[in-house]
Formats: sequence, C-alpha cells, structure tokens
Amino acid sequence: MFGKFKLACTLVLALSTSSFAADAPGVTATEIKIGGVFPFSGPASSIGLVGKGVLAYVQSINERGGINGRKINYIAMDDAYSPPKAVEHVRKLVESDEVAFIFSQLGTPGNTASAKYLVLKGVPTISIISGSNKFTSVAEFPLTTTGLVSFDTEGKIYAKYLSKALPNAKYAILYQNDDLGKDYVNAFKAFLKSDFDKRVVTAAYEISDPTIDSQVVSLKSSGAEALLVAGTPKFSAQAIRKVAEIGWKPTLIVNFPSSSVSATLKPAGFDNAMGVIVGTFIKDPTDSKWNDDAGMKAYRAFFAKYLAGSDIGDTNYLTGYQQGMILEQILKQCGNDLSRQNIVKQAKSLKDLVLPTAMQHLDQHQRDQQHDLDATATAALERHQLGAVRRSTRHQVRMTQGLPTKAANVQQECRASMGRRLRAQS
Repeated sequence: MFGKFKLACTLVLALSTSSFAADAPGVTATEIKIGGVFPFSGPASSIGLVGKGVLAYVQSINERGGINGRKINYIAMDDAYSPPKAVEHVRKLVESDEVAFIFSQLGTPGNTASAKYLVLKGVPTISIISGSNKFTSVAEFPLTTTGLVSFDTEGKIYAKYLSKALPNAKYAILYQNDDLGKDYVNAFKAFLKSDFDKRVVTAAYEISDPTIDSQVVSLKSSGAEALLVAGTPKFSAQAIRKVAEIGWKPTLIVNFPSSSVSATLKPAGFDNAMGVIVGTFIKDPTDSKWNDDAGMKAYRAFFAKYLAGSDIGDTNYLTGYQQGMILEQILKQCGNDLSRQNIVKQAKSLKDLVLPTAMQHLDQHQRDQQHDLDATATAALERHQLGAVRRSTRHQVRMTQGLPTKAANVQQECRASMGRRLRAQS
C-alpha cells in the first residue's frame, strides 16, 4: 500500500514539474527566471543605473525569502543602448536562458527592435522603461505593459504649460532622433495644430553625435523664448551647458528621462542649471523636506544597505527601486500561477499598489479622472530657481500632473498602474 502511495506521489510530482515546463517557462518550485536589458554602458549609461536599482531590489526580495517560496533569478544584460545588441540579448534570454518573461527593459530603441520578436515568441515584456506612444497599442503589443507615462502625454503637458506661460512666444525643441524624441515633437503638433509650423522650431541629434552645440546655436538664432530638451541625460546636460555658454535665456524644460539631478543637472553645472524646469513625479532623496517621510526613510535605508557607495542623488536608482516594487507586486498577485498568460493579466490589473517614493498616491477614483489634460494638469508645473541646489535639491521643479485635491495625474499614474489605463484608452 505504501509503495502504491509513493508511486502516486511521484507521478503527481512529475506531472506538476512537466506542467511548470509547459505552461510556465523559467519557473520551478523554488525559482523564477526573469530577464532584463539595460544600457549599462554606452551613450545612455547614466539611465542604465535603473537596472542597478532593479537588481538591488531583487536581491532584497531574495534575502527576505523570495515570493511565494521562490527566489528570483534576474538576469540583466547590457545592450549599450544599441538596438542590434538588445535583440541579441533578448533572444539569448528567451531561447538559452528560458526566462519566464522580460521585465523593465530600458530604452525606446531597444524595446522597438525586440518587440516583434517577443510578440512572435509569446513572451511578455512587462513594465518597459519607455514612454514611446506606440507601446500603448494593445493590438500591436498585447503582451507589453509600460513603466512610464507616454512621451506624447508628457509633451502635451509641456505644450499646454508653455501656451499659458508664454502664449505669444516661439518654442524650440531639441530632440533625440528616434521615437523618444519624435513623440514630444508630435505632441506639440497635436496640441498646437495649425499653429505648430509658425510657433515651433526643431533640431534633432543622433545618439552617436559627440555634441549638440551646433543645434543649440541654431535654435537660439530662431528667436525662440522657450526650449524643450527631449532626450537622454548626456545630451540634456550638454544642452543646458551650451545654452548658458552662449548667453541664451529661454524658459528651459528638460523631460523626465533626463530628470536626475546627478545624471543631468550636476554634469551641466549647477550654475548653468539655474531656472531649469524638470518634469518628474518622484521624491528627491537628497531633499530635506522628505526627512520625516516614511517611504523616503525606507529607501535611504535600502540604499545604504544594497547600493552603498553609489550616488543617492541619482534618481535613476530610485526608478529601479520602484520598478522592483512593481515586480514584487505582480509576482505576489500571480500566486502559484506563473503562466505567461497570468503574468500579463496581473501586470495589467495591479491592486492597491502604493509607491511610497512617488510624489503622491492616487486612489482608483482619482485615476478614473485622468487624461483630460484640464487646467489642473499643469497647475503644479511651476518655475523655480535652482540656486540652493548645492545644499539641497529642494528647488528642483517637480511636475506632478495636478493639485493634491484634484489630480489629473497623468505622469504619476504610470507608477500606480504601469500604463494600464493609458493602453486601455488607446
């Protein structure tokens, strides 16, 4: 009798194991294998620090025993911000490492290059670090969720702000010549409509360009009174520095991908960065105003333990920390059903997730009021000076998409629902 019982248990275990292999690639009883791709090197290496933040958070999860009894084997690859390398690494992660899914792949060019392959293979790519508007299309990217608000939405907020602050002025846009930069230009076109050609002058740069000095000089000669830099930190820092060097005094806005004080404003020179507007939705770890904030206290303790010796002022680490929280929530919601189908389902229906290092939490009712771009969408976008930034970054401008009592929330919502509603409305 005991022998028959033992045989039955063995068969059940064997069936269970084969079920894992068939329905949940990369999953065993004790581990889940997940892949990620980041520009740890190359021209966008500063934003690759997001990956370091994710890795550190995964380490903290594993030290707490994992999730539902499983440790996370997070395999992070370096694509140097090169689309061909991104595709190569994604293929390896899927075909050789056999990961369950891709999480937090960073960079619009790399995500664009590998997206069709992942759809073909049926592999989810969750909470990607790209705001490219095309990824909000559920029809084209059914297994993708986004970790940023769309650049198109962010761009429209800047356009609306400038139309209020400088209603009769000409605007200049310096943009990265790919989907990242072009989405901001298209946002201004959509907002200004027939006035775009009369009101806006643009200049593009390639990620391989050594400098953008000539583009900045050209844009100044247009007579523009405002400049939006829609790119990555290295080039945003160069633009800020060159604007100061040639004595141009525009209203200068830097987009979210370049919002880090340490990655953008510090290399530009704090004296040069005085008056710069930075769009962001996360709390500044170096700002004393958050000293008593529970979420920031927890982050600072985490940073001291897992990222000791790194620059806490670089908010790319903080973005990775928040991404780690999202990953943890998804896996908790999945329970023991780690099929790819359920992973996507849970990623698109996060429940009661609060990111304590985000500017403010929006409940479901508030999230339902989003995307109307009414007056409150720009009410919190104000211009402040960065004069005290050496002592504290408390004067760095924070664009939060609305007042606490009436949240239009577009940018912060992406952290609460990973672009779920953005995608549903596209």
